[in-house]
Amino acid sequence: MRKFRYLGKNNVSGDRIRELRLRARLSQSDLAAKMQTEGVVIEQDSISRIESGSRLVTDFELLVLARIFNTTADWLIGADKKTPQE
Repeated sequence: MRKFRYLGKNNVSGDRIRELRLRARLSQSDLAAKMQTEGVVIEQDSISRIESGSRLVTDFELLVLARIFNTTADWLIGADKKTPQE
């Protein structure tokens, strides 16, 4: 699979995912466990790589993350500038 980079990163959502995870006071392992309960097979190291921008985020992962954090995929990718409610 060919990988594309934007501004030196493999995703545009990692910073926002990290922001929401910290706001929710979740560890990367906790977030991975929550995603696993939603049917996404993912481990802590993948969360770390997503947040650092070194791993791309699939569409189904993005949708599950939006559901977990009660926000939209648009906000996670920066298309919606409004901050999600806490």
